[in-house]
Order: sequence, then C-alpha cells, then structure tokens
Amino acid sequence: MTEIKLKQFGEMLLSRPAGREAWLAAQAYSLPKDDEKIIVDFDGVLVLSPSWADEFITKLKEKYSQVELINTSNASVKASLEII
Repeated sequence: MTEIKLKQFGEMLLSRPAGREAWLAAQAYSLPKDDEKIIVDFDGVLVLSPSWADEFITKLKEKYSQVELINTSNASVKASLEII
C-alpha cells in the first residue's frame, strides 16, 4: 500500500500544467511499480481545480486499479472530484 499526501504539492492545486507536473513527480518518486493499493489523502488541500484533478487523479485511476481517496470533505475537493 502506498499513501500520497497531496498537500506535498501545495494547498492550492489549480492548473493543468501543475497537475501534470505533480503526476510526473509522483510517478518518478512515490508510486509503486506494481498494481498495489494507492491511498490519496486530501488533508490540508484548500482548493482543488477539476483540471489539476484530471491530470493527476484520472491518470492515477487509469494506471492503478485500487485507488482510495480520503479526507475529501472540503467543498472544493468534493466538487472537483464530482466533475472528473
């Protein structure tokens, strides 16, 4: 199991290029090579845009079959996840 704390990429996750950069960094340093469970923790994220989420979360879910999203009660996070 691997846990990714999105706050490491900032409190305001806003743009498509920033999401793409975070995705590439996670692939290089955080993500497992095998298809194991990934926990994505939104604790500390104040703002999440749909474009950032699309670049990171959508690609994560395409590559790994077991992705669990936690601490998603923030209104911005909740709304963006519903959109993607």
